Amino acid sequence: MNAKVDTLAGKVAPASLLVDVSKLLDAYINLQPDPAEPSQRVAFGTSGHRGSSFERSFNEWHVLAISQAICDYRRQQGIDGPLFIGIDTHALSRPALESALEVLVANDVAVMVSAGDEYTPTPAVSHAILVYNRGRTSGLADGIVVTPSHNPPADGGFKYNPPNGGPADTDVTGWIQKRANALLENRLDGVKRLPYAQARRATQVREHDYLTHYVDDLQHMIDFDVIRHAGVRMAVDPLGGAGVHYWQPIAQRYGIDLTVVSETVDPTFRFMTVDWDGKIRMDPSSQYAMQRLIGLKDDYDVAFGCDTDHDRHGIVARSSGLMLPNNYLAVMVDYLYRHRPQWGGQAGVGKTVVSSSLIDRVTQRLGRRLYEVPVGFKWFADGLFEGSLGFGCEESAGASMLRHDGTVWSTDKDGIVPALLSAEMTARTGRDPGQLFDALTDALGRPYCSRIDAPATGSQKARLSKLSPQQLQSRELAGEQIEQVLDRAPGNNAAIGGIKVMAASGWFAARPSGTEEIYKIYGESFKSEEHLQAILSEAQKIVDAALAE
Repeated sequence: MNAKVDTLAGKVAPASLLVDVSKLLDAYINLQPDPAEPSQRVAFGTSGHRGSSFERSFNEWHVLAISQAICDYRRQQGIDGPLFIGIDTHALSRPALESALEVLVANDVAVMVSAGDEYTPTPAVSHAILVYNRGRTSGLADGIVVTPSHNPPADGGFKYNPPNGGPADTDVTGWIQKRANALLENRLDGVKRLPYAQARRATQVREHDYLTHYVDDLQHMIDFDVIRHAGVRMAVDPLGGAGVHYWQPIAQRYGIDLTVVSETVDPTFRFMTVDWDGKIRMDPSSQYAMQRLIGLKDDYDVAFGCDTDHDRHGIVARSSGLMLPNNYLAVMVDYLYRHRPQWGGQAGVGKTVVSSSLIDRVTQRLGRRLYEVPVGFKWFADGLFEGSLGFGCEESAGASMLRHDGTVWSTDKDGIVPALLSAEMTARTGRDPGQLFDALTDALGRPYCSRIDAPATGSQKARLSKLSPQQLQSRELAGEQIEQVLDRAPGNNAAIGGIKVMAASGWFAARPSGTEEIYKIYGESFKSEEHLQAILSEAQKIVDAALAE
């Protein structure tokens, strides 16, 4: 739910919306950030540094400074194994890779680039780090993923994954961010760098076949035999993203009936239908961005799409169309903990504070431990790594899980595995994920959920992030007594960066965006759509009043 849906939403992007790629690339090289301007400094949000070269927030200087900071961090921590690096299909990703290589090689880091210059999904990088590090206590590998995720075509992104394979924790990103900004302030004095052509030919740069290693290992995540024997018909739309060439090998390797809707890669993403706000955004959770796949609903048993770095999934069920992320996450929890016996009884369920409370109800019915944390997949990395979590998820369609045998697969989000899991559950149960969701809600109650995005200045976002339960004046929420107000997550007592307000039949959470000048209000009701709207309306008044103080 947002204040205004653009008239272009759901329609193929017109030429007027397409980014001028040549100008974008020129700006990457020729525009330099002003470190005195906050919006032009290095800033790690919930998942790396993001920005656009047009706005001087993602330029060559940023990537050079961050890469040197990562080299300095590795040296400080004694991380001396290879660094696995991958890129998505955004226009700024390849030049950023080249800039990073110039610095990494100059710092004598062994770099594992993708064989044949293939694009590399986020989960394939995490998987590669973990496979390399298995059984090692020294010479550990880490990684970089060059991606702004599902952000618009003019954006770039750069994130660091330490040896546990997941997104770097706040103390790590804080150190790297501080060091990178110091390098910017010193006009890159302290950055070691080689010309790209020399760096690319260096012996430290080695090719790694991410695609084959990842695809071959999927047999330990998904029961392809049951999919194949049931004859499940599937379609996938990679949305022009990093996994675009992964799907056909998956279909061939495992003999499944999977149609790849499109293998087009175009940095303007001109094939996309426009998102709710009139922007091109490769969001597999958006009904507007997923129009092409939604239109094929009746032709397949189940269909799915992934965002640009393939760490998020979108599921289109024949019975119900595009599923809300929260709804499919709850179905996954219920299915996985019934069909992964080797996980053992101690493997808990991880979710963020803004994910559906239906997950809480499913987890309780399964007799499992719930681990509820702030927004950010980094909070699940250690639990997935050591096996104390079988599954971790966040409301924006991000999830990862253990292998069949209960060992770690990916400690970063993986959009490919949840997509394929929708076919496994359809094959094994005879019901698609939409039907499984209906059965779940018949037993546990049907949630109604939505999110509001509203503009907020930097100072307003800072105030919201520090909002405390004591500042909340209201005692009721949509006609029910408020039972609890949280500013820290129950699972790990880490600050939410906002508040969560709970009543018997519903809740809302408010927090500033880590990447945009907006704040977000999440709401859920187990009564009705009308009750949900009442929750969201009251929540916005509460937040606006707090920001006005």
